[in-house]
Amino acid sequence: MVMKKFLPFAMLLMTATATATAARADITSRMSTSIQLTVDAAASQATRLGSSYAVSGSNVTASTIGGLTAPASATAAATLSAGSYAQTTDGDAFSFSESYNQGDAIPSATTITSGVAPTLPAFGNVTTNAGGVAGTLAGSIDSAGTMSITAGGAGTSATGQFVTEIFVR
Repeated sequence: MVMKKFLPFAMLLMTATATATAARADITSRMSTSIQLTVDAAASQATRLGSSYAVSGSNVTASTIGGLTAPASATAAATLSAGSYAQTTDGDAFSFSESYNQGDAIPSATTITSGVAPTLPAFGNVTTNAGGVAGTLAGSIDSAGTMSITAGGAGTSATGQFVTEIFVR
């Protein structure tokens, strides 16, 4: 019987403890605003091609076989050494094919100033991308966290971000 009288009081204490714990929870909030402005850089990628020589044929005799001559320096390309060919049997059918591709020489070193290459290498395989133009590209954040972004020219991007985080512990 005594137990029945204390049961409501014990339940009231349990509720009070749970409420008191929840009231003591730490709440932290963090807000941040950011803007990222990007202007694409100009870029070139060049691949140097080597020299090549090929000859083939039938009913053809070589008195001197052509080929490539080693370059005169480490920056030069190999050169063609011409061969001398003649038809083996006059009047008979023959075929002859000779091809030569002059490789790329390495140009003298170029000094890059202010991030701009004054000349591009004249190699056999070159891919070039134009750089962006900042134009009116701009961004600002005031003391209230309000963002203002102005579009730029070609090859630009602007990203604004506002983040709110709430932590309950």
